[in-house]
Amino acid sequence: MFETKIRFHPHASERMLERGVSKEDVGMTIERGEQFSAKYGRTGFRRNFSCDGTWRGKRYGVKQIEIYAEKEDSEWLVVTVISRYF
Repeated sequence: MFETKIRFHPHASERMLERGVSKEDVGMTIERGEQFSAKYGRTGFRRNFSCDGTWRGKRYGVKQIEIYAEKEDSEWLVVTVISRYF
């Protein structure tokens, strides 16, 4: 699947379900997205996905995924996930 080892905090898993984000979206965002420093010593990742979809009854062309994670040894612990639809 992905070369990067990823674990999910229960909070992140709940947010993913609520916000329409898959594990594949998270993996691609961590491996190929923009990386930036975040609060509390965490690392943020952001990536835009082009698509033609519907979310909560509205059409959109871009889904942006933002992830906040902590590096633990050789893997990322995903703490939370945010999605935006444009």
